[in-house]
Amino acid sequence: QVQLVESGGGLVQAGGSLRLACAASGRTFSTYVMGWFRQAPGKEREFVAAIGLGGGSTYSADSVKERFTISRDNVKNTVYLLMNSLQPDDTAVYYCAARRPGTNEYHYWGQGTQVTVSS
Repeated sequence: QVQLVESGGGLVQAGGSLRLACAASGRTFSTYVMGWFRQAPGKEREFVAAIGLGGGSTYSADSVKERFTISRDNVKNTVYLLMNSLQPDDTAVYYCAARRPGTNEYHYWGQGTQVTVSS
């Protein structure tokens, strides 16, 4: 089992940057594909980005592809989301999640961290 704790959210002006972090418990972090999702008020949760076991493969939603970068540190058991050129539409609760390779469902979720972008 994996426990995930996000941090790094906050209030930022449009055009600014934030780096989110998600710390994972346990010794098996490197065996999980890690993802970031977000949910804005009144909207469904949506995929943001994912990263493979070793960090060499990354996938991002088209809406963030040129602005957000996902990375991971398997020594620190942490996955990051660097968000640049933030816009008000990026306002949401951001969640990290973990899944086993070869599966589609993320079984483990953090509690979320709020990101608010002011115009």
